[in-house]
Amino acid sequence: MKRFAISALLVGGAVISLPAVAQFQKPEDAVKYRQSAFTLIGNHFGRINGQLKADKPNVQAIQSSAALVETLSTVPYEAFGPDTALPNSKAKPEIWTEQEKFKAAAQKMQAAVAKLNTAAKGGDVGAIKAAFSDAGGTCKGCHDDFRAK
Repeated sequence: MKRFAISALLVGGAVISLPAVAQFQKPEDAVKYRQSAFTLIGNHFGRINGQLKADKPNVQAIQSSAALVETLSTVPYEAFGPDTALPNSKAKPEIWTEQEKFKAAAQKMQAAVAKLNTAAKGGDVGAIKAAFSDAGGTCKGCHDDFRAK
């Protein structure tokens, strides 16, 4: 029941926020929005990683975080408008000069976290570890190409 409530809130929040995504009042708002989404993704990746390193991983905690990561993986990308390459952002100019490559990297990450969520639902810790490694690799690849240190 708790998982259903969390899922319902996430889906509802995502649906409600979709019109707002296209209507950022200022470029700074878009930057804050995408940074917040990536922070949440990173936090939940960290939770999964912590569980996978534990002697006895809590599969339910992994499942919860994997579901959130999959949902959140679609959120930040609409906030990369052409006017959002601001100094307070770690986004490299290549995001805008190599848009197709950036979109492909985003889609690759989204597919990998979907596989992570599927593995988490299955409950096999070995499969979760493999999918987590693959998903983490897509994050690293995008950071290497599109995020300033």
